[in-house]
Amino acid sequence: MKLNYALTILCLLFRLFSFAQEMPIDFSDSADNFSAFNNSAFSFNTDSVDSSNDVGQFFNDGSSASQGFYIDLSQPINLNVQQEITLAFYQFDPNNHTILLKLENGTDLDVEVNQSNSGAGWTNDITFNFANATISGTTNAINATGSYSRLTIFIDDGVAAPGTYLIDNINDGSLPTDPSELDIIYEDLVWSDEFNTNGVIDSNNWFHQTQLPAGGSWFNGEQQHYTNRIENSFVDNGFLNISAIKENYTDQGETKPYTSARLNSKFAFTYGRVDVRAKLPFGDGTWPAIWTLGKNVNEDGGFWDNQYGTVGWPACGEIDIMEHGLGTTNHVSSALHTPCAGCFGNTMNFQSYVLNDVSNEFHVYSMNWSPNQITFLIDGIGFYTYNPALKDDGTWPFYQDQYLLLNIAMGGVAGAIDPSFVQSNMVIDYVRVYQNTELSIDEAFANKFNVYPNPTSDYIKIASEENIDSVALYNSIGQLIFEKKEHTKLLNVERLKSGIYILKIYSGANATIKKVLIN
Repeated sequence: MKLNYALTILCLLFRLFSFAQEMPIDFSDSADNFSAFNNSAFSFNTDSVDSSNDVGQFFNDGSSASQGFYIDLSQPINLNVQQEITLAFYQFDPNNHTILLKLENGTDLDVEVNQSNSGAGWTNDITFNFANATISGTTNAINATGSYSRLTIFIDDGVAAPGTYLIDNINDGSLPTDPSELDIIYEDLVWSDEFNTNGVIDSNNWFHQTQLPAGGSWFNGEQQHYTNRIENSFVDNGFLNISAIKENYTDQGETKPYTSARLNSKFAFTYGRVDVRAKLPFGDGTWPAIWTLGKNVNEDGGFWDNQYGTVGWPACGEIDIMEHGLGTTNHVSSALHTPCAGCFGNTMNFQSYVLNDVSNEFHVYSMNWSPNQITFLIDGIGFYTYNPALKDDGTWPFYQDQYLLLNIAMGGVAGAIDPSFVQSNMVIDYVRVYQNTELSIDEAFANKFNVYPNPTSDYIKIASEENIDSVALYNSIGQLIFEKKEHTKLLNVERLKSGIYILKIYSGANATIKKVLIN
Protein backbone atom coordinates (compact mmCIF):
# COMPACT_ATOMS: atom_id res chain seq x y z
CA MET A 1 0.00 0.00 0.00
CA LYS A 2 2.15 2.83 -1.26
CA LEU A 3 2.13 6.20 0.40
CA ASN A 4 2.33 8.36 -2.70
CA TYR A 5 2.84 7.10 -6.23
CA ALA A 6 1.21 6.57 -9.61
CA LEU A 7 1.29 2.88 -10.41
CA THR A 8 0.39 1.65 -13.88
CA ILE A 9 -1.71 -1.49 -13.55
CA LEU A 10 -0.14 -3.11 -16.57
CA CYS A 11 3.36 -3.01 -15.09
CA LEU A 12 2.28 -5.40 -12.33
CA LEU A 13 1.57 -8.10 -14.88
CA PHE A 14 5.22 -8.34 -15.86
CA ARG A 15 8.46 -8.27 -13.96
CA LEU A 16 11.73 -7.56 -15.70
CA PHE A 17 14.67 -6.87 -13.47
CA SER A 18 18.44 -6.92 -13.73
CA PHE A 19 19.43 -8.32 -10.34
CA ALA A 20 18.75 -11.23 -7.99
CA GLN A 21 19.66 -13.73 -10.69
CA GLU A 22 22.10 -16.59 -10.43
CA MET A 23 24.14 -18.85 -12.67
CA PRO A 24 23.68 -20.77 -14.88
CA ILE A 25 21.81 -18.39 -17.20
CA ASP A 26 19.74 -20.00 -19.96
CA PHE A 27 17.27 -17.13 -20.66
CA SER A 28 14.26 -19.29 -19.83
CA ASP A 29 13.33 -16.94 -16.99
CA SER A 30 12.50 -13.23 -17.12
CA ALA A 31 15.11 -12.77 -14.39
CA ASP A 32 17.81 -13.57 -16.98
CA ASN A 33 17.54 -9.97 -18.09
CA PHE A 34 20.71 -8.03 -18.88
CA SER A 35 20.95 -4.25 -18.57
CA ALA A 36 22.42 -2.62 -21.67
CA PHE A 37 24.49 0.57 -21.76
CA ASN A 38 25.94 3.04 -24.28
CA ASN A 39 23.00 2.57 -26.67
CA SER A 40 23.22 -1.20 -26.84
CA ALA A 41 20.05 -3.24 -26.33
CA PHE A 42 19.14 -6.58 -24.79
CA SER A 43 16.00 -8.61 -25.46
CA PHE A 44 14.72 -12.15 -25.13
CA ASN A 45 14.44 -14.17 -28.33
CA THR A 46 14.11 -17.72 -29.59
CA ASP A 47 16.90 -19.78 -31.05
CA SER A 48 17.07 -19.32 -34.84
CA VAL A 49 17.89 -23.03 -35.10
CA ASP A 50 15.57 -24.44 -32.42
CA SER A 51 12.41 -22.36 -31.90
CA SER A 52 11.68 -24.13 -28.60
CA ASN A 53 14.89 -22.79 -27.06
CA ASP A 54 14.98 -19.37 -25.36
CA VAL A 55 18.10 -17.26 -25.83
CA GLY A 56 19.33 -13.75 -25.13
CA GLN A 57 19.68 -11.27 -28.00
CA PHE A 58 22.47 -8.70 -27.71
CA PHE A 59 22.48 -5.71 -30.07
CA ASN A 60 25.13 -3.04 -30.67
CA ASP A 61 24.09 -0.07 -32.78
CA GLY A 62 27.72 0.90 -33.43
CA SER A 63 27.43 4.37 -31.91
CA SER A 64 30.07 3.63 -29.27
CA ALA A 65 33.21 1.53 -29.07
CA SER A 66 32.35 0.35 -25.54
CA GLN A 67 28.78 -0.92 -25.73
CA GLY A 68 27.96 -3.68 -23.31
CA PHE A 69 25.55 -5.58 -21.10
CA TYR A 70 25.57 -6.54 -17.42
CA ILE A 71 23.59 -8.60 -14.92
CA ASP A 72 23.82 -8.51 -11.12
CA LEU A 73 23.80 -11.89 -9.42
CA SER A 74 22.31 -12.82 -6.07
CA GLN A 75 24.61 -15.86 -6.00
CA PRO A 76 28.10 -14.53 -6.82
CA ILE A 77 30.48 -16.20 -9.24
CA ASN A 78 33.10 -17.83 -7.02
CA LEU A 79 36.46 -18.14 -8.76
CA ASN A 80 37.87 -19.89 -5.71
CA VAL A 81 35.70 -22.86 -6.64
CA GLN A 82 35.64 -22.71 -10.44
CA GLN A 83 37.70 -20.41 -12.66
CA GLU A 84 36.07 -21.23 -15.99
CA ILE A 85 32.91 -19.73 -17.47
CA THR A 86 31.45 -21.11 -20.69
CA LEU A 87 28.76 -19.86 -23.05
CA ALA A 88 27.23 -20.51 -26.46
CA PHE A 89 27.50 -17.72 -29.06
CA TYR A 90 25.57 -17.27 -32.30
CA GLN A 91 26.61 -14.84 -35.04
CA PHE A 92 24.84 -14.16 -38.30
CA ASP A 93 27.99 -13.44 -40.29
CA PRO A 94 31.27 -15.32 -40.84
CA ASN A 95 33.50 -12.49 -39.61
CA ASN A 96 35.75 -12.54 -36.57
CA HIS A 97 34.20 -11.12 -33.38
CA THR A 98 35.56 -10.76 -29.87
CA ILE A 99 33.62 -11.57 -26.71
CA LEU A 100 34.88 -10.11 -23.44
CA LEU A 101 33.60 -11.28 -20.06
CA LYS A 102 34.29 -8.92 -17.18
CA LEU A 103 33.66 -9.72 -13.51
CA GLU A 104 32.86 -6.75 -11.25
CA ASN A 105 31.61 -5.90 -7.74
CA GLY A 106 33.81 -8.53 -6.18
CA THR A 107 36.14 -9.24 -3.31
CA ASP A 108 39.14 -8.54 -5.54
CA LEU A 109 40.01 -6.28 -8.47
CA ASP A 110 37.78 -6.35 -11.55
CA VAL A 111 39.06 -8.96 -14.00
CA GLU A 112 38.29 -9.92 -17.60
CA VAL A 113 38.93 -12.55 -20.25
CA ASN A 114 38.67 -11.98 -23.99
CA GLN A 115 37.92 -14.65 -26.61
CA SER A 116 37.41 -14.49 -30.37
CA ASN A 117 34.96 -16.34 -32.58
CA SER A 118 34.30 -16.58 -36.31
CA GLY A 119 31.92 -18.44 -38.59
CA ALA A 120 28.18 -18.02 -38.90
CA GLY A 121 25.93 -20.05 -36.58
CA TRP A 122 26.32 -21.41 -33.06
CA THR A 123 29.63 -22.02 -31.31
CA ASN A 124 29.06 -23.94 -28.08
CA ASP A 125 31.16 -24.03 -24.92
CA ILE A 126 33.38 -21.04 -25.60
CA THR A 127 35.58 -21.13 -22.50
CA PHE A 128 36.75 -18.11 -20.50
CA ASN A 129 39.51 -19.22 -18.14
CA PHE A 130 40.01 -16.70 -15.34
CA ALA A 131 43.19 -18.44 -14.28
CA ASN A 132 44.57 -16.50 -17.27
CA ALA A 133 42.68 -13.25 -16.77
CA THR A 134 43.66 -9.61 -17.07
CA ILE A 135 43.10 -6.95 -14.44
CA SER A 136 40.54 -4.62 -15.98
CA GLY A 137 41.95 -1.33 -17.20
CA THR A 138 45.47 -2.72 -17.36
CA THR A 139 47.53 -5.20 -19.34
CA ASN A 140 48.51 -7.07 -16.18
CA ALA A 141 47.83 -10.81 -16.21
CA ILE A 142 46.38 -12.43 -13.08
CA ASN A 143 45.31 -15.81 -11.82
CA ALA A 144 41.96 -14.44 -10.67
CA THR A 145 40.29 -15.57 -7.46
CA GLY A 146 37.49 -14.26 -5.26
CA SER A 147 33.75 -13.78 -5.65
CA TYR A 148 31.98 -11.38 -8.01
CA SER A 149 28.33 -10.35 -8.14
CA ARG A 150 28.26 -8.62 -11.56
CA LEU A 151 28.88 -10.22 -14.96
CA THR A 152 29.44 -7.82 -17.88
CA ILE A 153 29.65 -8.79 -21.56
CA PHE A 154 31.25 -6.74 -24.34
CA ILE A 155 31.05 -7.84 -27.97
CA ASP A 156 33.72 -6.32 -30.21
CA ASP A 157 34.90 -4.08 -27.39
CA GLY A 158 36.90 -1.13 -28.67
CA VAL A 159 35.26 -1.21 -32.09
CA ALA A 160 32.28 0.96 -33.00
CA ALA A 161 30.56 -1.67 -35.13
CA PRO A 162 26.86 -2.55 -35.28
CA GLY A 163 25.72 -6.14 -34.91
CA THR A 164 23.15 -8.53 -33.45
CA TYR A 165 24.19 -11.69 -31.63
CA LEU A 166 22.58 -14.48 -29.63
CA ILE A 167 23.97 -15.96 -26.40
CA ASP A 168 22.84 -18.99 -24.43
CA ASN A 169 23.89 -21.23 -21.53
CA ILE A 170 26.25 -18.98 -19.58
CA ASN A 171 27.65 -21.40 -17.03
CA ASP A 172 30.22 -21.16 -14.23
CA GLY A 173 29.77 -24.76 -13.14
CA SER A 174 27.51 -23.93 -10.20
CA LEU A 175 24.19 -25.64 -9.61
CA PRO A 176 20.94 -23.64 -9.62
CA THR A 177 19.31 -23.05 -6.26
CA ASP A 178 15.86 -22.00 -5.16
CA PRO A 179 15.98 -18.18 -5.19
CA SER A 180 13.18 -18.07 -2.62
CA GLU A 181 14.79 -20.50 -0.19
CA LEU A 182 14.65 -19.06 3.31
CA ASP A 183 18.04 -18.25 4.76
CA ILE A 184 16.75 -18.04 8.33
CA ILE A 185 13.80 -19.93 9.80
CA TYR A 186 12.01 -17.94 12.50
CA GLU A 187 10.24 -20.23 14.95
CA ASP A 188 9.35 -18.37 18.17
CA LEU A 189 5.96 -16.65 18.24
CA VAL A 190 6.64 -13.19 19.72
CA TRP A 191 3.41 -11.30 18.92
CA SER A 192 0.01 -12.23 17.57
CA ASP A 193 -3.66 -11.45 17.48
CA GLU A 194 -6.00 -14.43 17.12
CA PHE A 195 -9.12 -12.23 17.29
CA ASN A 196 -10.87 -14.40 19.87
CA THR A 197 -12.97 -11.67 21.51
CA ASN A 198 -16.02 -10.38 19.63
CA GLY A 199 -16.65 -6.66 19.30
CA VAL A 200 -14.16 -3.82 19.03
CA ILE A 201 -10.58 -4.53 18.09
CA ASP A 202 -8.00 -5.01 20.83
CA SER A 203 -6.63 -1.52 21.53
CA ASN A 204 -3.55 -3.08 23.14
CA ASN A 205 -2.57 -4.40 19.73
CA TRP A 206 -3.99 -1.93 17.20
CA PHE A 207 -4.36 1.79 16.58
CA HIS A 208 -6.92 3.34 14.23
CA GLN A 209 -5.17 5.74 11.85
CA THR A 210 -7.83 8.22 10.75
CA GLN A 211 -6.10 11.59 10.28
CA LEU A 212 -6.15 12.73 6.66
CA PRO A 213 -2.84 13.71 5.08
CA ALA A 214 -2.23 17.32 4.15
CA GLY A 215 -4.54 18.23 1.29
CA GLY A 216 -7.58 16.49 2.72
CA SER A 217 -7.38 13.15 0.91
CA TRP A 218 -5.46 9.92 1.18
CA PHE A 219 -2.67 9.32 -1.32
CA ASN A 220 -2.94 7.90 -4.82
CA GLY A 221 -6.35 9.42 -5.53
CA GLU A 222 -8.12 7.18 -2.99
CA GLN A 223 -11.72 8.04 -2.14
CA GLN A 224 -12.23 6.73 1.39
CA HIS A 225 -12.25 8.03 4.93
CA TYR A 226 -10.62 5.75 7.49
CA THR A 227 -12.65 5.66 10.69
CA ASN A 228 -12.45 4.15 14.17
CA ARG A 229 -16.11 3.09 14.07
CA ILE A 230 -17.09 -0.48 14.79
CA GLU A 231 -18.91 -0.52 11.44
CA ASN A 232 -15.52 -0.42 9.69
CA SER A 233 -13.46 -2.69 11.94
CA PHE A 234 -14.70 -5.34 14.32
CA VAL A 235 -14.12 -8.87 15.53
CA ASP A 236 -16.81 -11.46 14.90
CA ASN A 237 -16.69 -15.18 15.59
CA GLY A 238 -12.90 -15.28 15.77
CA PHE A 239 -12.20 -13.11 12.74
CA LEU A 240 -11.14 -9.51 12.29
CA ASN A 241 -13.30 -7.74 9.72
CA ILE A 242 -12.11 -4.59 7.99
CA SER A 243 -15.15 -3.33 6.15
CA ALA A 244 -15.26 -0.94 3.21
CA ILE A 245 -18.67 0.69 2.95
CA LYS A 246 -20.27 2.94 0.35
CA GLU A 247 -21.66 5.90 2.31
CA ASN A 248 -21.18 9.64 2.38
CA TYR A 249 -19.17 10.41 5.49
CA THR A 250 -17.85 13.74 6.71
CA ASP A 251 -14.81 14.04 8.96
CA GLN A 252 -12.10 16.68 9.40
CA GLY A 253 -14.13 18.99 7.16
CA GLU A 254 -14.02 16.57 4.21
CA THR A 255 -16.83 14.43 2.79
CA LYS A 256 -15.92 11.13 1.14
CA PRO A 257 -18.17 8.58 -0.59
CA TYR A 258 -16.64 5.52 1.15
CA THR A 259 -15.44 4.53 4.61
CA SER A 260 -12.96 1.89 5.69
CA ALA A 261 -10.35 1.23 8.39
CA ARG A 262 -6.58 1.47 8.53
CA LEU A 263 -4.95 -0.29 11.48
CA ASN A 264 -1.41 0.28 12.78
CA SER A 265 0.11 -2.40 14.98
CA LYS A 266 1.38 -1.24 18.36
CA PHE A 267 4.17 -3.76 17.92
CA ALA A 268 7.25 -3.05 15.83
CA PHE A 269 10.15 -5.36 15.13
CA THR A 270 13.36 -5.90 13.18
CA TYR A 271 13.71 -9.23 11.36
CA GLY A 272 11.30 -12.11 11.62
CA ARG A 273 8.41 -13.75 9.84
CA VAL A 274 4.86 -12.42 9.48
CA ASP A 275 1.93 -14.75 8.73
CA VAL A 276 -1.55 -13.34 8.03
CA ARG A 277 -4.40 -15.68 7.12
CA ALA A 278 -7.02 -13.72 5.23
CA LYS A 279 -9.87 -13.56 2.73
CA LEU A 280 -9.98 -10.45 0.59
CA PRO A 281 -12.85 -8.12 -0.31
CA PHE A 282 -14.55 -8.39 -3.70
CA GLY A 283 -15.47 -5.68 -6.17
CA ASP A 284 -13.60 -3.60 -8.71
CA GLY A 285 -11.80 -0.68 -7.11
CA THR A 286 -11.20 -2.31 -3.74
CA TRP A 287 -7.55 -2.22 -2.67
CA PRO A 288 -6.81 -4.36 0.40
CA ALA A 289 -3.27 -4.44 1.74
CA ILE A 290 -1.20 -6.20 4.38
CA TRP A 291 2.05 -4.28 4.72
CA THR A 292 4.69 -2.64 6.90
CA LEU A 293 6.30 0.78 7.26
CA GLY A 294 9.41 1.86 9.11
CA LYS A 295 8.58 2.94 12.64
CA ASN A 296 10.56 6.12 11.91
CA VAL A 297 8.20 7.33 9.16
CA ASN A 298 7.13 10.93 9.56
CA GLU A 299 3.41 10.57 8.90
CA ASP A 300 1.11 12.77 10.96
CA GLY A 301 -1.63 10.72 12.61
CA GLY A 302 0.27 7.42 12.60
CA PHE A 303 0.71 5.60 15.88
CA TRP A 304 4.50 5.84 15.98
CA ASP A 305 4.87 9.32 14.47
CA ASN A 306 5.01 11.53 17.57
CA GLN A 307 7.85 9.60 19.20
CA TYR A 308 9.80 8.17 16.27
CA GLY A 309 8.75 9.95 13.04
CA THR A 310 12.00 11.44 11.75
CA VAL A 311 12.24 10.44 8.07
CA GLY A 312 9.95 10.64 5.08
CA TRP A 313 8.67 7.97 2.75
CA PRO A 314 10.23 5.94 1.17
CA ALA A 315 13.41 6.45 3.24
CA CYS A 316 11.62 4.64 6.07
CA GLY A 317 11.23 1.54 3.88
CA GLU A 318 7.94 -0.14 2.97
CA ILE A 319 7.28 -3.86 2.64
CA ASP A 320 4.03 -4.81 0.89
CA ILE A 321 3.29 -8.35 1.99
CA MET A 322 0.07 -8.53 -0.01
CA GLU A 323 -1.90 -6.17 -2.23
CA HIS A 324 -4.94 -6.97 -4.33
CA GLY A 325 -6.69 -4.69 -6.80
CA LEU A 326 -3.68 -3.57 -8.84
CA GLY A 327 -4.34 -6.17 -11.52
CA THR A 328 -7.10 -8.55 -12.51
CA THR A 329 -9.24 -10.32 -9.91
CA ASN A 330 -7.25 -12.91 -7.91
CA HIS A 331 -3.99 -11.25 -8.93
CA VAL A 332 -2.05 -10.45 -5.73
CA SER A 333 1.37 -8.87 -5.49
CA SER A 334 4.23 -8.16 -3.10
CA ALA A 335 6.59 -5.21 -3.37
CA LEU A 336 9.23 -3.10 -1.69
CA HIS A 337 9.64 0.66 -1.72
CA THR A 338 12.97 2.32 -0.96
CA PRO A 339 14.71 5.57 -2.05
CA CYS A 340 16.90 4.19 -4.86
CA ALA A 341 16.19 5.01 -8.50
CA GLY A 342 13.32 2.85 -9.74
CA CYS A 343 12.60 1.59 -6.22
CA PHE A 344 9.85 3.96 -5.02
CA GLY A 345 6.41 4.73 -6.40
CA ASN A 346 6.21 2.61 -9.50
CA THR A 347 8.82 0.27 -8.01
CA MET A 348 10.71 -2.31 -10.03
CA ASN A 349 11.01 -4.47 -6.93
CA PHE A 350 7.81 -6.49 -6.99
CA GLN A 351 6.35 -9.81 -8.02
CA SER A 352 2.79 -10.95 -8.62
CA TYR A 353 0.98 -14.23 -8.09
CA VAL A 354 -2.40 -15.47 -9.31
CA LEU A 355 -4.64 -17.36 -6.87
CA ASN A 356 -8.09 -18.90 -7.01
CA ASP A 357 -11.06 -17.03 -5.54
CA VAL A 358 -9.29 -14.80 -3.00
CA SER A 359 -12.60 -13.42 -1.78
CA ASN A 360 -14.02 -16.78 -0.70
CA GLU A 361 -10.90 -18.77 0.19
CA PHE A 362 -8.43 -18.11 2.96
CA HIS A 363 -4.74 -17.87 2.10
CA VAL A 364 -1.75 -17.30 4.36
CA TYR A 365 0.24 -14.28 3.18
CA SER A 366 3.75 -14.28 4.65
CA MET A 367 6.97 -12.31 4.69
CA ASN A 368 10.29 -13.69 5.98
CA TRP A 369 12.69 -10.82 6.73
CA SER A 370 16.32 -11.55 7.61
CA PRO A 371 19.38 -9.28 7.67
CA ASN A 372 20.22 -10.60 4.19
CA GLN A 373 16.96 -10.94 2.26
CA ILE A 374 13.18 -10.57 2.32
CA THR A 375 11.17 -13.49 0.96
CA PHE A 376 7.43 -13.42 0.26
CA LEU A 377 5.34 -16.57 0.56
CA ILE A 378 1.74 -17.60 -0.06
CA ASP A 379 0.46 -20.66 1.77
CA GLY A 380 4.03 -21.44 2.80
CA ILE A 381 5.49 -21.37 -0.72
CA GLY A 382 8.08 -18.71 -1.50
CA PHE A 383 7.56 -16.88 -4.79
CA TYR A 384 9.71 -13.74 -4.58
CA THR A 385 12.93 -12.83 -2.77
CA TYR A 386 14.39 -9.34 -2.54
CA ASN A 387 18.14 -9.48 -2.05
CA PRO A 388 19.95 -6.52 -3.65
CA ALA A 389 23.65 -7.06 -4.27
CA LEU A 390 24.35 -3.62 -2.82
CA LYS A 391 22.65 -2.94 0.49
CA ASP A 392 22.66 0.72 1.47
CA ASP A 393 20.09 3.31 2.55
CA GLY A 394 18.81 3.47 -1.02
CA THR A 395 18.12 -0.23 -1.42
CA TRP A 396 18.00 -1.55 2.13
CA PRO A 397 16.54 0.69 4.86
CA PHE A 398 15.33 -2.58 6.40
CA TYR A 399 17.68 -2.69 9.37
CA GLN A 400 15.33 -0.87 11.75
CA ASP A 401 11.90 -1.57 13.22
CA GLN A 402 8.87 -1.88 10.98
CA TYR A 403 5.23 -2.01 12.07
CA LEU A 404 2.22 -3.70 10.48
CA LEU A 405 -0.67 -2.06 8.66
CA LEU A 406 -3.99 -3.59 7.59
CA ASN A 407 -6.42 -1.61 5.45
CA ILE A 408 -8.76 -1.43 2.48
CA ALA A 409 -8.42 1.61 0.22
CA MET A 410 -10.99 2.48 -2.41
CA GLY A 411 -10.28 3.58 -5.96
CA GLY A 412 -7.22 5.55 -6.91
CA VAL A 413 -4.70 3.42 -8.76
CA ALA A 414 -6.87 0.38 -8.00
CA GLY A 415 -9.11 1.68 -10.76
CA ALA A 416 -12.73 2.65 -11.10
CA ILE A 417 -15.00 1.46 -8.31
CA ASP A 418 -17.88 -0.79 -9.33
CA PRO A 419 -20.95 1.48 -9.25
CA SER A 420 -22.95 -1.36 -7.69
CA PHE A 421 -20.48 -1.71 -4.79
CA VAL A 422 -22.14 -1.45 -1.38
CA GLN A 423 -19.90 -3.17 1.17
CA SER A 424 -17.16 -5.81 1.33
CA ASN A 425 -14.78 -7.04 4.02
CA MET A 426 -11.23 -8.24 4.39
CA VAL A 427 -11.59 -11.10 6.86
CA ILE A 428 -8.48 -11.99 8.88
CA ASP A 429 -8.16 -15.16 10.92
CA TYR A 430 -4.87 -14.28 12.60
CA VAL A 431 -1.78 -12.11 12.49
CA ARG A 432 1.41 -13.74 13.81
CA VAL A 433 5.00 -12.56 14.08
CA TYR A 434 7.84 -15.00 14.67
CA GLN A 435 11.44 -14.35 15.63
CA ASN A 436 14.25 -16.41 17.12
CA THR A 437 14.45 -15.46 20.77
CA GLU A 438 16.86 -18.17 21.93
CA LEU A 439 20.00 -16.43 20.75
CA SER A 440 23.31 -16.86 22.48
CA ILE A 441 24.63 -13.83 24.33
CA ASP A 442 27.11 -13.19 21.52
CA GLU A 443 24.46 -13.50 18.81
CA ALA A 444 22.07 -11.20 20.64
CA PHE A 445 24.81 -8.58 21.05
CA ALA A 446 25.92 -8.85 17.41
CA ASN A 447 22.35 -8.32 16.19
CA LYS A 448 22.30 -4.91 17.86
CA PHE A 449 24.72 -3.55 15.24
CA ASN A 450 24.04 -3.11 11.54
CA VAL A 451 26.85 -2.21 9.15
CA TYR A 452 25.86 -0.68 5.80
CA PRO A 453 26.26 -0.21 2.91
CA ASN A 454 27.97 -3.52 2.45
CA PRO A 455 29.65 -3.77 -0.07
CA THR A 456 30.83 -0.16 -0.06
CA SER A 457 33.35 1.99 -1.85
CA ASP A 458 33.51 5.14 0.27
CA TYR A 459 31.84 5.11 3.70
CA ILE A 460 30.77 2.54 6.28
CA LYS A 461 27.87 3.43 8.55
CA ILE A 462 27.09 1.65 11.82
CA ALA A 463 23.50 1.72 13.04
CA SER A 464 22.89 0.81 16.67
CA GLU A 465 21.15 2.07 19.76
CA GLU A 466 24.09 0.80 21.78
CA ASN A 467 26.95 3.10 22.77
CA ILE A 468 30.02 2.45 20.62
CA ASP A 469 33.28 3.05 22.50
CA SER A 470 35.65 2.34 19.62
CA VAL A 471 36.02 0.52 16.32
CA ALA A 472 38.98 -1.13 14.65
CA LEU A 473 39.34 -2.18 11.02
CA TYR A 474 41.65 -5.01 9.99
CA ASN A 475 42.57 -6.41 6.59
CA SER A 476 42.06 -10.06 5.66
CA ILE A 477 45.42 -11.11 7.17
CA GLY A 478 44.78 -9.41 10.49
CA GLN A 479 46.77 -6.21 10.07
CA LEU A 480 45.26 -3.18 11.81
CA ILE A 481 44.23 -0.53 9.24
CA PHE A 482 42.89 2.06 11.66
CA GLU A 483 41.20 2.48 15.01
CA LYS A 484 38.71 5.17 16.02
CA LYS A 485 37.37 6.24 19.41
CA GLU A 486 35.33 9.21 18.20
CA HIS A 487 32.73 9.62 15.43
CA THR A 488 32.58 5.84 15.31
CA LYS A 489 29.31 5.49 13.39
CA LEU A 490 30.68 6.82 10.09
CA LEU A 491 33.96 5.48 8.71
CA ASN A 492 35.71 6.75 5.59
CA VAL A 493 37.19 3.85 3.60
CA GLU A 494 37.40 5.41 0.14
CA ARG A 495 41.23 5.27 0.11
CA LEU A 496 41.37 1.56 0.92
CA LYS A 497 42.05 -1.15 -1.64
CA SER A 498 39.28 -3.50 -2.69
CA GLY A 499 38.93 -6.60 -0.58
CA ILE A 500 37.42 -8.17 2.54
CA TYR A 501 38.01 -6.37 5.83
CA ILE A 502 37.15 -7.19 9.44
CA LEU A 503 35.43 -4.49 11.50
CA LYS A 504 35.57 -4.95 15.28
CA ILE A 505 33.08 -2.93 17.31
CA TYR A 506 33.61 -2.36 21.04
CA SER A 507 30.77 -1.46 23.38
CA GLY A 508 31.29 -1.61 27.11
CA ALA A 509 32.73 -4.97 28.07
CA ASN A 510 31.58 -6.56 24.83
CA ALA A 511 32.80 -6.66 21.25
CA THR A 512 31.47 -8.01 17.97
CA ILE A 513 32.97 -8.58 14.53
CA LYS A 514 31.46 -7.73 11.14
CA LYS A 515 32.84 -8.58 7.70
CA VAL A 516 32.96 -5.67 5.26
CA LEU A 517 33.48 -5.85 1.49
CA ILE A 518 35.15 -2.79 -0.04
CA ASN A 519 34.88 -2.43 -3.82
